[in-house]
Amino acid sequence: MRKILVAISMALATAAAVPAAAQLSFGYSSGGVHLGINIPVYPRLVPVPGYPVYYAPNLDQNYFFYDGLYWLFYNDNWYRSEWYNGPWSPVPPDYVPLYVLRVPVRYYHRRPAYFHGWALDRSPRWGQHWGHDWERRHRDWDRWDRRHVPSRAPLPDYQRRYSGNHYPDARRQHEEHQRNYRYTPRDYVQRQQHTDRLMQRETSPNRVPAGHENPRPDVSRREAARHQEHVERQTGQQWHGNQPDPRRGSGPADTGGG
Repeated sequence: MRKILVAISMALATAAAVPAAAQLSFGYSSGGVHLGINIPVYPRLVPVPGYPVYYAPNLDQNYFFYDGLYWLFYNDNWYRSEWYNGPWSPVPPDYVPLYVLRVPVRYYHRRPAYFHGWALDRSPRWGQHWGHDWERRHRDWDRWDRRHVPSRAPLPDYQRRYSGNHYPDARRQHEEHQRNYRYTPRDYVQRQQHTDRLMQRETSPNRVPAGHENPRPDVSRREAARHQEHVERQTGQQWHGNQPDPRRGSGPADTGGG
């Protein structure tokens, strides 16, 4: 919570310096925060060669798509969202997927001053920026087997239908995403949150009235667990995040990334 409040304070201070025409409302909106950025239509997303990540070549932002989510590096903070124009949720450095952090510097269109002098074809020096503690927790984060890079998640193309005044609010965003996007996140942290949402929907007392339910049937706790095991068998690993697997206790971070 403290990290989120710090991120919000920093964004507020920066928003004051953004021209009024470029600013949006800033505040909590049941899904994250609104930043001083407006992406009026679904952006063009292009694969980063050799990485399971997309970037937006036509946006003047550090904007990526990975594992079913949009990722934004803005004002020295990372954010994520299920929708291309937010609202955005702050993500602490320890929870940003490694494959996002590995994207080379050349794909950052709005580079901070401390990026100056860094090789364009290499990952940003996050260990140098975030310090020894972060680098110790993520030992060898920038090393991985390039012969076994995960496949890219499908793009949520259904969002092309929503732009400008037709862009949905946070509640409708979640409903539309559940209805139209079938991808299950590969990264452990993201997958766990996805499973938790399914469980919450199954046990919620405010069930959708008959005839208006999501066409995808509710997933039971046992079915969700079986699906998680299936994903793990497919990828050949049980842990795809950049934090110690909570099912195994503490330990070094996985160097394979999300």
